[in-house]
Amino acid sequence: MKDVLLLADLHGQFGKIDSFLELNPEAVFIAGDITNMGPVDTVDDVLSRIDVPCFAVPGNCDPKEILDTLEHSDAVCLHGSAMNLGKMTLVGVGGSNPTPFNTPFELTDKQIDDLLTGAMAKMEKTVHNVLICHAPPYDTLDVANGEHVGSQSLARHINDFDLICCAHIHEQRGVKEVGGTKIVNPGPAMDGYCAMLHFGTEAKDIKIELLTV
Repeated sequence: MKDVLLLADLHGQFGKIDSFLELNPEAVFIAGDITNMGPVDTVDDVLSRIDVPCFAVPGNCDPKEILDTLEHSDAVCLHGSAMNLGKMTLVGVGGSNPTPFNTPFELTDKQIDDLLTGAMAKMEKTVHNVLICHAPPYDTLDVANGEHVGSQSLARHINDFDLICCAHIHEQRGVKEVGGTKIVNPGPAMDGYCAMLHFGTEAKDIKIELLTV
């Protein structure tokens, strides 16, 4: 896989899926908030429209039963899992650390750390090591109302990856680099925002395009 479409924060608004797929990705990553507090019964139909391999984690606004929906869909649910894809390894952690809004899929930082370390124990390091998460790492693309609201656990593991795909904070769309690790928030897909990830043949050769459809 060289060209991958990154989506996040669809919040149940799926009208632009076909426009996203016109970017001709070889695969799709979804970094959570597929629904807006549910329902989950429309998710399978939407994912079936994606005709390339799709790898997804839930967001804090997704009900926890979305895990079962993802497991039985055409997508691969990466929550708490690792997967080797030749020159690329994917690790996934969905949900978010606690928010003030009591959303359905919130986890303590310890739970996030346990999921991440469990997945990393099965991780086989390759050329490109990618983390797909919903919450951003603390102090990276995580400012809301003037405060850093990201996950401390994710921040501790930044250097274990070459690329971190996150979301959650809609207004923090962008790309940052921390110690050689690229972090990208593609922006909310419900507004037509996405990113294309271009993976080269060498380690750290990852180019990121922020796009709007």
